[in-house]
Amino acid sequence: MISSEYTGQRLRVARERIGLTQAEAAVELGVSRPLLIAIEKGTREATPTELVTLADLYGQPLSEILRPSEPPTAIGARFRTALANTPGANEIEHSIQELERNADHYLDLLRRSSSSLPGHAPSARLIEGLDTGLAAETLALDERARLGLGDGPIDRVRETLEIEVGLRIFELPLPHDISGLFVHLDPLGGCIAVNAYHPRERRRWTEAHEYAHFIVNRNRPEITEIPGRKRLSDSERFADAFAANFLMPRTGLLRRFSELRRSKAGRVTPASLIQLAHAYGVSAQAMTLRLEDLDMIPAGTWDKLKDHDFQPRKAAEQLGLQRDRDTVQVFPFHYRSLAVQLYADGEISESQLARYLGTDIVGARQAYRDLTATSDIGDDGTAQVFDLRGSN
Repeated sequence: MISSEYTGQRLRVARERIGLTQAEAAVELGVSRPLLIAIEKGTREATPTELVTLADLYGQPLSEILRPSEPPTAIGARFRTALANTPGANEIEHSIQELERNADHYLDLLRRSSSSLPGHAPSARLIEGLDTGLAAETLALDERARLGLGDGPIDRVRETLEIEVGLRIFELPLPHDISGLFVHLDPLGGCIAVNAYHPRERRRWTEAHEYAHFIVNRNRPEITEIPGRKRLSDSERFADAFAANFLMPRTGLLRRFSELRRSKAGRVTPASLIQLAHAYGVSAQAMTLRLEDLDMIPAGTWDKLKDHDFQPRKAAEQLGLQRDRDTVQVFPFHYRSLAVQLYADGEISESQLARYLGTDIVGARQAYRDLTATSDIGDDGTAQVFDLRGSN
Protein backbone atom coordinates (compact mmCIF):
# COMPACT_ATOMS: atom_id res chain seq x y z
CA MET A 1 0.00 0.00 0.00
CA ILE A 2 1.31 3.46 -0.92
CA SER A 3 1.60 5.82 2.04
CA SER A 4 0.20 9.30 1.48
CA GLU A 5 2.81 10.50 3.96
CA TYR A 6 5.68 9.12 1.86
CA THR A 7 4.08 10.44 -1.32
CA GLY A 8 3.77 13.87 0.27
CA GLN A 9 7.42 13.80 1.32
CA ARG A 10 8.49 12.85 -2.19
CA LEU A 11 6.39 15.64 -3.69
CA ARG A 12 8.01 18.13 -1.34
CA VAL A 13 11.54 16.93 -2.17
CA ALA A 14 10.76 17.03 -5.93
CA ARG A 15 9.40 20.58 -5.63
CA GLU A 16 12.42 21.79 -3.67
CA ARG A 17 14.81 20.24 -6.20
CA ILE A 18 13.56 22.54 -8.94
CA GLY A 19 13.36 25.58 -6.67
CA LEU A 20 9.59 26.11 -6.63
CA THR A 21 7.90 27.58 -3.56
CA GLN A 22 4.71 26.07 -2.20
CA ALA A 23 2.80 29.13 -3.38
CA GLU A 24 4.14 28.81 -6.94
CA ALA A 25 3.40 25.08 -7.08
CA ALA A 26 -0.12 25.64 -5.74
CA VAL A 27 -0.81 28.17 -8.50
CA GLU A 28 0.38 25.71 -11.17
CA LEU A 29 -1.81 22.99 -9.65
CA GLY A 30 -4.79 25.31 -9.33
CA VAL A 31 -5.26 24.82 -5.59
CA SER A 32 -4.69 26.89 -2.46
CA ARG A 33 -1.33 26.87 -0.70
CA PRO A 34 -2.81 25.32 2.49
CA LEU A 35 -4.17 22.44 0.39
CA LEU A 36 -0.74 21.84 -1.17
CA ILE A 37 0.80 21.92 2.31
CA ALA A 38 -1.70 19.29 3.43
CA ILE A 39 -0.76 17.08 0.45
CA GLU A 40 2.95 17.39 1.27
CA LYS A 41 2.28 16.58 4.93
CA GLY A 42 0.24 13.54 3.95
CA THR A 43 -2.89 14.73 5.75
CA ARG A 44 -4.73 15.12 2.45
CA GLU A 45 -4.33 12.46 -0.25
CA ALA A 46 -3.61 13.80 -3.73
CA THR A 47 -5.98 12.78 -6.50
CA PRO A 48 -4.64 10.86 -9.52
CA THR A 49 -4.99 13.99 -11.67
CA GLU A 50 -3.09 16.09 -9.12
CA LEU A 51 -0.33 13.50 -8.92
CA VAL A 52 0.10 13.42 -12.70
CA THR A 53 0.13 17.23 -12.85
CA LEU A 54 2.69 17.60 -10.06
CA ALA A 55 4.95 14.84 -11.40
CA ASP A 56 4.95 16.57 -14.80
CA LEU A 57 5.55 19.98 -13.20
CA TYR A 58 8.50 18.65 -11.18
CA GLY A 59 9.94 16.63 -14.07
CA GLN A 60 9.71 13.38 -12.10
CA PRO A 61 8.35 10.01 -13.26
CA LEU A 62 5.09 9.24 -11.49
CA SER A 63 6.52 5.85 -10.51
CA GLU A 64 9.19 7.59 -8.41
CA ILE A 65 6.68 9.88 -6.73
CA LEU A 66 4.63 6.81 -5.78
CA ARG A 67 7.48 4.68 -4.43
CA PRO A 68 6.17 2.85 -1.35
CA SER A 69 9.12 3.79 0.82
CA GLU A 70 10.29 6.75 2.80
CA PRO A 71 12.69 8.96 0.83
CA PRO A 72 16.20 9.44 2.23
CA THR A 73 16.64 12.12 4.85
CA ALA A 74 16.85 15.49 3.09
CA ILE A 75 20.57 15.53 2.38
CA GLY A 76 20.52 19.21 1.42
CA ALA A 77 19.33 20.16 4.89
CA ARG A 78 22.09 18.04 6.45
CA PHE A 79 24.71 19.98 4.45
CA ARG A 80 23.33 23.43 5.33
CA THR A 81 26.05 24.31 7.85
CA ALA A 82 28.87 23.04 5.63
CA LEU A 83 27.49 24.93 2.62
CA ALA A 84 27.39 28.18 4.57
CA ASN A 85 31.20 28.00 4.89
CA THR A 86 31.95 26.89 1.33
CA PRO A 87 32.33 29.18 -1.72
CA GLY A 88 30.23 28.30 -4.77
CA ALA A 89 27.45 26.73 -2.70
CA ASN A 90 24.93 26.90 -5.56
CA GLU A 91 27.01 24.57 -7.74
CA ILE A 92 27.50 22.12 -4.89
CA GLU A 93 23.77 22.09 -4.09
CA HIS A 94 23.06 20.59 -7.52
CA SER A 95 25.53 17.77 -6.81
CA ILE A 96 23.99 17.21 -3.38
CA GLN A 97 20.56 16.86 -5.01
CA GLU A 98 22.02 14.32 -7.43
CA LEU A 99 23.49 12.37 -4.53
CA GLU A 100 20.10 12.43 -2.82
CA ARG A 101 18.37 11.17 -5.96
CA ASN A 102 20.90 8.36 -6.37
CA ALA A 103 20.51 7.35 -2.72
CA ASP A 104 16.75 7.11 -3.26
CA HIS A 105 17.29 4.94 -6.36
CA TYR A 106 19.63 2.69 -4.37
CA LEU A 107 17.01 2.19 -1.66
CA ASP A 108 14.41 1.38 -4.30
CA LEU A 109 16.69 -1.23 -5.90
CA LEU A 110 17.20 -2.83 -2.49
CA ARG A 111 13.43 -2.87 -1.90
CA ARG A 112 12.66 -4.36 -5.31
CA SER A 113 15.32 -7.05 -5.01
CA SER A 114 14.79 -7.79 -1.28
CA SER A 115 18.57 -7.47 -0.93
CA SER A 116 20.77 -6.34 1.92
CA LEU A 117 23.70 -3.98 1.69
CA PRO A 118 27.27 -5.32 1.49
CA GLY A 119 30.06 -4.48 3.89
CA HIS A 120 30.99 -4.46 7.55
CA ALA A 121 31.43 -0.91 8.78
CA PRO A 122 34.06 -0.18 11.42
CA SER A 123 33.05 1.05 14.83
CA ALA A 124 33.16 4.80 15.29
CA ARG A 125 36.46 5.96 16.77
CA LEU A 126 37.25 8.97 18.95
CA ILE A 127 40.51 10.84 18.30
CA GLU A 128 40.02 13.99 20.34
CA GLY A 129 43.11 14.86 22.33
CA LEU A 130 45.32 12.47 20.35
CA ASP A 131 48.26 13.42 18.15
CA THR A 132 46.87 13.80 14.63
CA GLY A 133 49.66 11.94 12.81
CA LEU A 134 49.85 9.07 15.29
CA ALA A 135 46.06 8.66 15.45
CA ALA A 136 45.80 8.66 11.65
CA GLU A 137 48.53 6.04 11.21
CA THR A 138 47.17 3.80 13.99
CA LEU A 139 43.64 3.93 12.63
CA ALA A 140 44.75 3.33 9.03
CA LEU A 141 46.80 0.29 10.05
CA ASP A 142 43.92 -1.01 12.18
CA GLU A 143 41.60 -0.82 9.18
CA ARG A 144 44.13 -2.49 6.89
CA ALA A 145 44.47 -5.31 9.38
CA ARG A 146 40.69 -5.62 9.79
CA LEU A 147 40.29 -5.86 6.02
CA GLY A 148 43.25 -8.23 5.55
CA LEU A 149 45.12 -5.85 3.24
CA GLY A 150 48.66 -6.32 4.50
CA ASP A 151 51.05 -3.42 3.96
CA GLY A 152 51.24 -3.35 0.16
CA PRO A 153 49.45 -1.33 -2.52
CA ILE A 154 45.66 -1.71 -2.76
CA ASP A 155 44.70 -2.65 -6.29
CA ARG A 156 41.01 -1.68 -6.11
CA VAL A 157 40.39 0.93 -3.43
CA ARG A 158 36.82 1.75 -4.44
CA GLU A 159 35.66 -1.86 -4.60
CA THR A 160 37.29 -2.59 -1.25
CA LEU A 161 35.52 0.33 0.41
CA GLU A 162 32.19 -0.49 -1.23
CA ILE A 163 32.09 -4.25 -0.74
CA GLU A 164 34.18 -4.80 2.39
CA VAL A 165 33.60 -1.60 4.36
CA GLY A 166 30.10 -0.77 3.12
CA LEU A 167 30.57 2.75 1.78
CA ARG A 168 28.32 3.86 -1.10
CA ILE A 169 30.62 5.69 -3.52
CA PHE A 170 29.26 7.76 -6.40
CA GLU A 171 31.38 9.62 -8.96
CA LEU A 172 29.57 12.87 -9.72
CA PRO A 173 30.41 16.20 -11.36
CA LEU A 174 31.51 18.63 -8.65
CA PRO A 175 33.09 22.10 -8.83
CA HIS A 176 36.77 21.65 -9.67
CA ASP A 177 37.92 22.94 -6.28
CA ILE A 178 35.77 20.38 -4.43
CA SER A 179 37.18 16.86 -4.24
CA GLY A 180 34.36 15.10 -2.43
CA LEU A 181 31.27 15.03 -0.23
CA PHE A 182 30.46 12.75 2.67
CA VAL A 183 27.16 12.16 4.45
CA HIS A 184 25.84 9.32 6.61
CA LEU A 185 22.27 8.17 5.98
CA ASP A 186 20.60 5.70 8.31
CA PRO A 187 19.18 3.48 5.52
CA LEU A 188 22.39 3.36 3.45
CA GLY A 189 25.26 4.13 5.77
CA GLY A 190 28.18 6.24 4.62
CA CYS A 191 27.63 7.89 1.21
CA ILE A 192 30.48 9.53 -0.68
CA ALA A 193 30.44 11.66 -3.80
CA VAL A 194 33.84 11.86 -5.53
CA ASN A 195 34.60 14.50 -8.14
CA ALA A 196 34.22 12.78 -11.52
CA TYR A 197 36.33 15.51 -13.16
CA HIS A 198 39.42 14.63 -11.13
CA PRO A 199 41.98 12.06 -12.35
CA ARG A 200 41.83 8.49 -11.06
CA GLU A 201 44.70 8.96 -8.60
CA ARG A 202 42.99 11.96 -7.00
CA ARG A 203 39.67 10.08 -6.79
CA ARG A 204 41.36 7.20 -4.93
CA TRP A 205 42.84 9.69 -2.46
CA THR A 206 39.43 11.32 -1.95
CA GLU A 207 37.82 7.95 -1.29
CA ALA A 208 40.37 7.22 1.44
CA HIS A 209 40.04 10.77 2.81
CA GLU A 210 36.24 10.52 3.12
CA TYR A 211 36.66 7.04 4.64
CA ALA A 212 38.43 8.74 7.54
CA HIS A 213 35.47 11.09 8.05
CA PHE A 214 33.18 8.06 8.06
CA ILE A 215 35.13 6.49 10.90
CA VAL A 216 35.53 9.49 13.19
CA ASN A 217 32.86 12.04 12.17
CA ARG A 218 30.12 9.99 10.52
CA ASN A 219 27.27 12.11 11.83
CA ARG A 220 28.71 15.33 10.40
CA PRO A 221 28.37 15.92 6.63
CA GLU A 222 31.63 17.05 5.03
CA ILE A 223 32.51 19.07 1.94
CA THR A 224 36.17 18.51 1.10
CA GLU A 225 37.85 21.38 -0.71
CA ILE A 226 41.16 21.26 -2.58
CA PRO A 227 43.36 22.96 0.02
CA GLY A 228 45.33 25.37 -2.19
CA ARG A 229 46.72 27.99 0.16
CA LYS A 230 43.93 27.53 2.67
CA ARG A 231 44.99 26.31 6.11
CA LEU A 232 43.49 22.89 6.76
CA SER A 233 41.30 22.26 9.78
CA ASP A 234 42.34 19.56 12.26
CA SER A 235 39.64 17.30 10.82
CA GLU A 236 40.95 17.70 7.27
CA ARG A 237 44.57 17.24 8.32
CA PHE A 238 43.61 14.01 10.06
CA ALA A 239 41.68 12.75 7.01
CA ASP A 240 44.63 13.51 4.70
CA ALA A 241 47.06 11.79 7.09
CA PHE A 242 44.75 8.77 7.25
CA ALA A 243 44.58 8.64 3.43
CA ALA A 244 48.39 8.74 3.17
CA ASN A 245 48.80 5.93 5.71
CA PHE A 246 45.98 3.83 4.31
CA LEU A 247 47.16 4.06 0.69
CA MET A 248 50.92 4.10 1.41
CA PRO A 249 51.64 2.39 4.76
CA ARG A 250 55.05 3.13 6.19
CA THR A 251 56.50 -0.43 6.44
CA GLY A 252 55.52 -1.58 2.97
CA LEU A 253 56.59 1.67 1.35
CA LEU A 254 59.96 1.62 3.12
CA ARG A 255 60.58 -1.93 1.92
CA ARG A 256 59.72 -1.14 -1.70
CA PHE A 257 61.63 2.13 -1.62
CA SER A 258 64.73 0.35 -0.32
CA GLU A 259 64.46 -2.35 -2.99
CA LEU A 260 64.09 0.27 -5.71
CA ARG A 261 67.05 2.27 -4.41
CA ARG A 262 69.24 -0.85 -4.35
CA SER A 263 68.32 -1.58 -7.95
CA LYS A 264 69.44 1.95 -8.84
CA ALA A 265 72.81 1.64 -7.07
CA GLY A 266 71.60 3.72 -4.16
CA ARG A 267 70.31 6.62 -6.24
CA VAL A 268 66.78 8.00 -6.02
CA THR A 269 65.70 9.54 -9.31
CA PRO A 270 62.46 11.11 -10.53
CA ALA A 271 61.88 7.83 -12.35
CA SER A 272 61.98 6.05 -8.98
CA LEU A 273 59.22 8.32 -7.70
CA ILE A 274 57.12 7.70 -10.79
CA GLN A 275 57.51 3.94 -10.45
CA LEU A 276 56.44 4.00 -6.81
CA ALA A 277 53.50 6.29 -7.53
CA HIS A 278 52.37 3.95 -10.30
CA ALA A 279 52.63 0.90 -8.04
CA TYR A 280 50.52 2.52 -5.32
CA GLY A 281 48.01 4.18 -7.66
CA VAL A 282 48.67 7.69 -6.33
CA SER A 283 49.94 10.87 -7.92
CA ALA A 284 53.65 11.62 -8.14
CA GLN A 285 53.05 14.59 -5.85
CA ALA A 286 51.32 12.46 -3.19
CA MET A 287 54.11 9.88 -3.32
CA THR A 288 56.89 12.46 -3.15
CA LEU A 289 55.32 14.29 -0.21
CA ARG A 290 54.75 10.99 1.58
CA LEU A 291 58.42 10.04 1.17
CA GLU A 292 59.39 13.49 2.45
CA ASP A 293 57.16 13.06 5.52
CA LEU A 294 58.81 9.71 6.24
CA ASP A 295 62.32 11.25 5.84
CA MET A 296 63.12 8.85 2.99
CA ILE A 297 64.02 11.76 0.71
CA PRO A 298 65.02 15.37 1.52
CA ALA A 299 62.30 17.84 2.45
CA GLY A 300 61.44 20.17 -0.41
CA THR A 301 62.05 17.57 -3.12
CA TRP A 302 58.64 18.12 -4.69
CA ASP A 303 59.14 21.90 -4.80
CA LYS A 304 62.49 21.40 -6.56
CA LEU A 305 60.91 19.07 -9.11
CA LYS A 306 58.21 21.67 -9.84
CA ASP A 307 60.85 24.38 -10.22
CA HIS A 308 62.50 22.20 -12.87
CA ASP A 309 59.17 21.79 -14.73
CA PHE A 310 58.88 18.11 -13.85
CA GLN A 311 55.95 16.56 -15.78
CA PRO A 312 54.87 13.29 -14.12
CA ARG A 313 52.49 12.12 -16.86
CA LYS A 314 55.07 12.59 -19.58
CA ALA A 315 57.66 10.81 -17.46
CA ALA A 316 55.26 7.90 -16.88
CA GLU A 317 54.68 7.61 -20.63
CA GLN A 318 58.43 7.53 -21.27
CA LEU A 319 58.76 4.73 -18.69
CA GLY A 320 55.92 2.80 -20.31
CA LEU A 321 53.76 3.05 -17.19
CA GLN A 322 50.46 4.09 -18.74
CA ARG A 323 47.38 2.86 -16.96
CA ASP A 324 44.21 1.54 -18.54
CA ARG A 325 41.87 4.17 -19.94
CA ASP A 326 40.37 6.16 -17.09
CA THR A 327 36.62 5.58 -16.96
CA VAL A 328 34.17 7.15 -14.56
CA GLN A 329 31.56 4.90 -12.94
CA VAL A 330 28.81 7.04 -11.46
CA PHE A 331 27.21 4.28 -9.40
CA PRO A 332 28.60 1.73 -6.94
CA PHE A 333 29.21 -1.76 -8.33
CA HIS A 334 26.55 -3.30 -6.06
CA TYR A 335 24.02 -0.70 -7.22
CA ARG A 336 24.69 -1.49 -10.88
CA SER A 337 24.59 -5.23 -10.22
CA LEU A 338 21.16 -4.95 -8.56
CA ALA A 339 19.76 -2.96 -11.48
CA VAL A 340 21.07 -5.44 -14.06
CA GLN A 341 19.82 -8.45 -12.09
CA LEU A 342 16.33 -6.94 -11.77
CA TYR A 343 16.28 -6.34 -15.51
CA ALA A 344 17.48 -9.88 -16.19
CA ASP A 345 14.74 -11.24 -13.92
CA GLY A 346 12.10 -9.23 -15.76
CA GLU A 347 11.34 -7.13 -12.69
CA ILE A 348 12.11 -3.83 -14.42
CA SER A 349 11.93 -2.73 -18.04
CA GLU A 350 14.81 -1.60 -20.24
CA SER A 351 13.70 2.01 -19.87
CA GLN A 352 13.66 1.62 -16.07
CA LEU A 353 17.15 0.12 -16.21
CA ALA A 354 18.26 3.17 -18.17
CA ARG A 355 16.65 5.44 -15.58
CA TYR A 356 18.45 3.75 -12.70
CA LEU A 357 21.78 3.93 -14.55
CA GLY A 358 21.30 7.55 -15.59
CA THR A 359 21.64 6.81 -19.28
CA ASP A 360 19.62 6.14 -22.43
CA ILE A 361 18.49 2.80 -23.86
CA VAL A 362 21.73 2.33 -25.80
CA GLY A 363 23.79 3.05 -22.70
CA ALA A 364 21.66 0.66 -20.64
CA ARG A 365 22.23 -2.14 -23.16
CA GLN A 366 25.98 -1.51 -23.10
CA ALA A 367 25.99 -1.50 -19.29
CA TYR A 368 24.12 -4.81 -19.30
CA ARG A 369 26.71 -6.33 -21.65
CA ASP A 370 29.60 -4.97 -19.59
CA LEU A 371 28.24 -6.37 -16.34
CA THR A 372 27.39 -9.79 -17.77
CA ALA A 373 30.61 -10.31 -19.74
CA THR A 374 33.03 -12.95 -18.47
CA SER A 375 36.76 -13.42 -18.93
CA ASP A 376 36.14 -16.72 -20.75
CA ILE A 377 36.87 -17.14 -24.44
CA GLY A 378 34.43 -18.93 -26.70
CA ASP A 379 35.19 -21.35 -29.52
CA ASP A 380 35.47 -18.47 -31.95
CA GLY A 381 38.14 -16.76 -29.83
CA THR A 382 35.95 -13.87 -28.68
CA ALA A 383 34.96 -12.94 -25.13
CA GLN A 384 31.83 -14.68 -23.93
CA VAL A 385 28.80 -12.97 -22.48
CA PHE A 386 26.68 -14.81 -19.96
CA ASP A 387 23.10 -13.65 -20.40
CA LEU A 388 21.41 -13.58 -17.00
CA ARG A 389 18.04 -13.81 -18.71
CA GLY A 390 18.83 -17.40 -19.65
CA SER A 391 19.81 -17.23 -23.32
CA ASN A 392 23.34 -17.03 -24.71
